[in-house]
Amino acid sequence: MPNCRNAHFCALLIGASALALAAATPVARANDSIAELATGGLVLGRSAYIELRSEDLYVSAKEIRVSYRFFSHGAQDQKVTVAFPMSDITVSGPDSNISAPSEDPENFLDFSTKADGRPVVTHVEQKVFAKGVDRTSELRKLGVPLQPLAKATIEALDQVSHAQWGQLNAWGITDTEEFDDGSGVLIHLRPRWTLKTTYYFEQSFPAGREVVIEHRYKPSVGYSAATALGSKQAPRETWYKDYLRKYCMDARFLGAIERAKQVAKSDYPPLEEERIAYILTSGRNWAGPIQSFRLVVDKGDPQNLVSFCGDGVKKIAPTQFEIRKADYVPSNDLDVLILTEHPQR
Repeated sequence: MPNCRNAHFCALLIGASALALAAATPVARANDSIAELATGGLVLGRSAYIELRSEDLYVSAKEIRVSYRFFSHGAQDQKVTVAFPMSDITVSGPDSNISAPSEDPENFLDFSTKADGRPVVTHVEQKVFAKGVDRTSELRKLGVPLQPLAKATIEALDQVSHAQWGQLNAWGITDTEEFDDGSGVLIHLRPRWTLKTTYYFEQSFPAGREVVIEHRYKPSVGYSAATALGSKQAPRETWYKDYLRKYCMDARFLGAIERAKQVAKSDYPPLEEERIAYILTSGRNWAGPIQSFRLVVDKGDPQNLVSFCGDGVKKIAPTQFEIRKADYVPSNDLDVLILTEHPQR
């Protein structure tokens, strides 16, 4: 595949022989889908002395890895709080379906950090808000984990006294759900709050010396068991143009989807969606631009399709696409769409 010098798109076309699969059942864009959480890089308070010499970012559906090289021009060593803020998790109702890779109530992305090759102990600050009010202490008193997606949280809410349900519901922390599991109608208390999570640690930046900070974690991957892209009605839907723009899809990418549909002899392509969001704009917090920036997006399998926005995209491996920038000041965040083959039935 040629380098994408002038386009905001890169994709590897799926061979026709690989697409002789059963047709996928269509799903609406807003339903039967797991949403992704946007995640991003380290954040420091703005510093006139600490520059970000390089950022090497690897993004895939299985793992995100970032390596930073910092340099302090200060006359003295500096100790700075380095923070990694997560996107808010908001559960507003029974249809809030968000991806969390781990059941760990605090470290639900399996986040880890190294500084100059040595593991760093990170601290976690978590706060819960409901109707705009901090309700962290109320949940802690009840012994309920703050991560609303965790199984342990649901189990803990089941142990809350019914006498407390009314107050919790009035505060907007919880709501009740009714369903029939075959043995009769059951009523359960369920989370309805927003969780704000920040990982942080203290880091020394010696004057006149580089510091390398690395972190890795599992991304929150949005997932749909099928895609409406390629269907005849899709261009008439309200979400369609925004979706094309968000992932910078062009005629070549859409043509690959169309060929997948034709091979499957279906009105819908036999493809599933994986979506990854990453906040790049936190890289504007340093003293000057990022001197050397490298992004690698890995689509996971040579037969997958991938589309994302970026200038100068170059294919460097069967599954990997690279962008390199000098003196880079991020103006937009990164959204990656990966289309995978629908599994054989």
